[in-house]
Amino acid sequence: MKTIKYFISICLIFVLGISATSCEDYLDKAPESDITEKDAFGNFNSFQGFVEQMYNCIMDPDKGGAWNRCLFADETLGPSPYPFDQGNYWSNETYFFGVAASPTSLNSRDKRVWENAWYAIRVANLALAKIEEEGLFSGSDEEKNHLKGQALFFRGWFYFEICRFWGGMPYVQKVIDPVEDMFSDEYARLNFKETALKMTEDFRAAANLLPNHWDQSGPGQATKGHNHGRINKFHALGYLGKAYLFAASPMINEEATGSNAYDAELCAKAAQAFGELLKLADETGIYKMQPWQTWTDCFWRWSYERPGGTECIMMPTIYDRGRVRWSTTGAMVPSSLGLNSGSSADVPTHNYIKNYAMANGLPINDPESGYNPNDPWTNREPRFYKDILYDGCQVWATTGADQFAQLYNGGRHRNGINPASSTGYYYKRYAPLGPDFTTSRADQLQTYKPYLRLADIYLMYAEAVNFSSNGGPNAASSNYSMTALEAVNTVRNRAQLPDLESKYAANRDVFFEEIIRERAVELAFEGQRFDDLRRWNRNYDPRYLEKTAVDFDRDSDGKPINVRERLVIKRAVDKKHNWLPIQTKYTTQYSGFPQNPGW
Repeated sequence: MKTIKYFISICLIFVLGISATSCEDYLDKAPESDITEKDAFGNFNSFQGFVEQMYNCIMDPDKGGAWNRCLFADETLGPSPYPFDQGNYWSNETYFFGVAASPTSLNSRDKRVWENAWYAIRVANLALAKIEEEGLFSGSDEEKNHLKGQALFFRGWFYFEICRFWGGMPYVQKVIDPVEDMFSDEYARLNFKETALKMTEDFRAAANLLPNHWDQSGPGQATKGHNHGRINKFHALGYLGKAYLFAASPMINEEATGSNAYDAELCAKAAQAFGELLKLADETGIYKMQPWQTWTDCFWRWSYERPGGTECIMMPTIYDRGRVRWSTTGAMVPSSLGLNSGSSADVPTHNYIKNYAMANGLPINDPESGYNPNDPWTNREPRFYKDILYDGCQVWATTGADQFAQLYNGGRHRNGINPASSTGYYYKRYAPLGPDFTTSRADQLQTYKPYLRLADIYLMYAEAVNFSSNGGPNAASSNYSMTALEAVNTVRNRAQLPDLESKYAANRDVFFEEIIRERAVELAFEGQRFDDLRRWNRNYDPRYLEKTAVDFDRDSDGKPINVRERLVIKRAVDKKHNWLPIQTKYTTQYSGFPQNPGW
């Protein structure tokens, strides 16, 4: 990627209108020379430099500011309730909007979802126009397919990023002329399902053009070994299935048809896309489930090493490896460790932790699970111990007051430092607190939220198969032999849990509740929960509104006593919160672009 990024400055002139002299060092041309479209789009290397801008628009979810909230469901709390918990979805512009937004910046703090996505969509449309312009591009069919496939994928993907927060949009498929009339039906807002079906056309076309992996293609040989983040067939198939599944989901289907239920036909199409991906993964071995022993490689690595392992298909673009220390890590550890950069400590809620099963694989509300609410952290499933730091756990390697967590009433990490944990927990998925955690190692920690990984594909495949016509736990897609139940068990087994008991696969509705719980645990704190609850029409379901903490004293033997769950806040959510509000400066530009309902 470094080799090709060498050419980015050539291409920016066609989007930003900067002067030709800014590209002199890259083109090795005299100052008086003109840069032509042939220079920028005439060969694979220079054209790929233009395409690279779209990678530069991928938002790193928790690094848009010094740190910004990006988990908006029932997962976490800070020292005070989040604005989203109070129904204020106009807030958190450091993640969604912002005057600091700069799609061309190499600083993660300048990235915003809205501005980056629309910029990238224009770049995609320009690339698609130029690749087909007669006499402009000269290269092999394989090179052309790589370029076109990336542009198609990114057009669909950036629309997906916009629509999953703000709902359906006009699906622009050409370069808009600045003086063009915007009042035609072509630029009217669509609903989510209509927009998603246009995304699927782009994802399907991209999947047909892109290689399985760039290391195995001709154009990828110049950057072989450095192609991990490049868009390939797996990315396109994954989001093809995801767009279909979102479009099929109850909230989206209700918006389009009035029916608060799954669209079985679109579920089948989603299952086929996921099945195609899983079959390709089985055949090629390019992506495979990360072994349990190194499961955390999906999320973090020490010594500036890039995480993702064998499982993560799409990760955020890394803009500054040193940013982790001052954003993600600092916002999730006790401030007394000296890593907190002024952010409020973001910690998991007790209500969310109830999703983690027991070591025998049974949910804690099962009478046979063995769960003891007065001893809530004993004999839980393995992912609980990988993810959650609770009272008495070792916080870091250095001796002293902070070596072990004091999260009981009056304890140092509950009341003795500010900010401390507001719920009685910290979480370790992106800040690996424990015996290996030191300040010097934290300085070199690399930790990122995956956009798409194989475990998510298995769980979405199970959901899509379950709600297809003639679906259910023991059904499979038409192009892949694995049943929905086997897909869920694949994820559970990797986490050292037994197969799901038959009573939890008795029918599609009972099975779906286990898919919901499994997604909550396997994809915890990855930004999936907010999307899931909304598309399932459960964001305002009473079961997911309360955010709670656990209060307790510590007995002389170190065990918790007087354990009590305490309501911190009940999320203020109603139907209008299915979509975020759009800033009024955008909704007042022309009449065909209205505000979302209720805002």
